[in-house]
Amino acid sequence: MTNQTERISGLWTTSWIVLMIVGLLTWGLTIWAVVVYRRRKGQTGLPVQLRYNMPIEIFYTVVPLILVVGFFAFTARDQAQIEARFDEPEVKVQVIGKQWAWDFNYINEDVYTAGIQGQPDVDGPAGSLVQSEIPTLVLPVGKKVELALDARDVIHSFWVVDFLYKKDMIPGKTNYMSVIPERIGTYSGKCAELCGEYHSLMLFKVEVVSEADYESYIDSLRAAGNDGQLGLEYERNQNQPGTTAPTEQEGN
Repeated sequence: MTNQTERISGLWTTSWIVLMIVGLLTWGLTIWAVVVYRRRKGQTGLPVQLRYNMPIEIFYTVVPLILVVGFFAFTARDQAQIEARFDEPEVKVQVIGKQWAWDFNYINEDVYTAGIQGQPDVDGPAGSLVQSEIPTLVLPVGKKVELALDARDVIHSFWVVDFLYKKDMIPGKTNYMSVIPERIGTYSGKCAELCGEYHSLMLFKVEVVSEADYESYIDSLRAAGNDGQLGLEYERNQNQPGTTAPTEQEGN
């Protein structure tokens, strides 16, 4: 759970309530017209035909317009809040998506973790994975966290299910997600963009811990020799177009 989940769930819940009311009204009027104006026994021909009912036409033009404008306004308002980056984030993490796993660079602390794709658990139930092998992103509770999202090969999508928000990771472009984790716990994450053969195994976990536990985790990474930062040296997209005109030699 983050500082944004209540905003996101509120937007979705309100939208569904409004749409359900509109749906019930539409279904009710449709059923009413079918019942009231049905052809009764002994009747022949067509009923009286009506055209150009101006009040009704204005109604079904104005009401949908109000709904569209309203949904757009509330969505734009909430999206602006969700997408706003912190002026001074307390924790910065670079998330690198790759086929088919995740790397995490803890920028402030200058340490990293390198992940591998989900490994089948041969001793567990069919389809289960070795939980200890799933890449884990550790975050301190109550801190302003900025996640810089990069892709090393193809388009991925960073999705923490309980955060109620996901964001695409596009090669050559860094996207950002700013959150404040508010509840200690372990949350499931996955790639939400079909990215190849083992897309279903591109899982990760987010562990939100106390500040003391976070510092201990960072110390454990240093003790394991994970100093420094992982880069995009192994990015497969080395043929991306540049921003300058090719020279004559390059043209040949």
